[in-house]
Amino acid sequence: MGDARILLGTCAFTASGWNGAFYPKGMKSTEYLTFYAERFDTVEIDSTFYGCPAPKTINNWHDKTPTDFLFAVKVPQAITHEKILVDCQEEFETFVTTMDLLKQKLGPIVFQFPHFDKYQLKDRHAFTDRLLPFLRTLPRGYQFALEIRNRKWLDAEFADMLRGFNVALVVQDIHTMPGPDGMEFDPITADFSYVRLLGNRKQIEMTTTVWEKIVENKTGKVSEWVNYCRAVQRRGIKQYVYANNHYEGFGPGTVAKFRDLWKKAGGTDIGKPIKEPLERTLFDG
Repeated sequence: MGDARILLGTCAFTASGWNGAFYPKGMKSTEYLTFYAERFDTVEIDSTFYGCPAPKTINNWHDKTPTDFLFAVKVPQAITHEKILVDCQEEFETFVTTMDLLKQKLGPIVFQFPHFDKYQLKDRHAFTDRLLPFLRTLPRGYQFALEIRNRKWLDAEFADMLRGFNVALVVQDIHTMPGPDGMEFDPITADFSYVRLLGNRKQIEMTTTVWEKIVENKTGKVSEWVNYCRAVQRRGIKQYVYANNHYEGFGPGTVAKFRDLWKKAGGTDIGKPIKEPLERTLFDG
């Protein structure tokens, strides 16, 4: 067995509605990250998608979290969406150098690509013609994960290409992409696994835009993910699992549900326990 831990967290550590539902009512926003990191193993940072943060911000993240806490960071959209991996080496190197300030707390670096229309990239080969040379330049000593949103591009050949560079395929629970049960190939392409429980943003926002409680119960789906992650764990693979508010309506509640179902299924090497008095609130819904 290798490092078979499963690390749980949410997509971002702040959201409308979390104050009073997850964070104690009245808590200052400057105290959020420390509180969050006492209850979760990791967080997927969304803000880096919009631009590379200032070094001061990164140092602040580092100083406010425990030694064993890990940050997953999204590559800026200027690289993945605007330049689409062309003529962006300087921006990418600056981003990685800045993220290095997290030191041992730097987890996966995530390339989140959009759904590309034909006028942007005519087919998967046009994408891989850009991706393959870029993968060859990736620096050693980092964990990289990659998410695509073009369903027809996702096949064994694409997975093998990622596997050749030890880049993890992001496995998603989103209505436009297949889950692991819909893939006719091994979705594990690196020495770690990366799962995102994303949901249907448009659909859930018809119900709520305040992320304070579970409004769409997906216990059955979460149980399926628990079974999948248990199978991955048996292979001795470290896993990062992140829940988005758009999945059930409350990211921390989904993580708490996953942890509870995991323990009931006899799973081990799970992350930090939810602490009272918020445990009951997290399971509401």
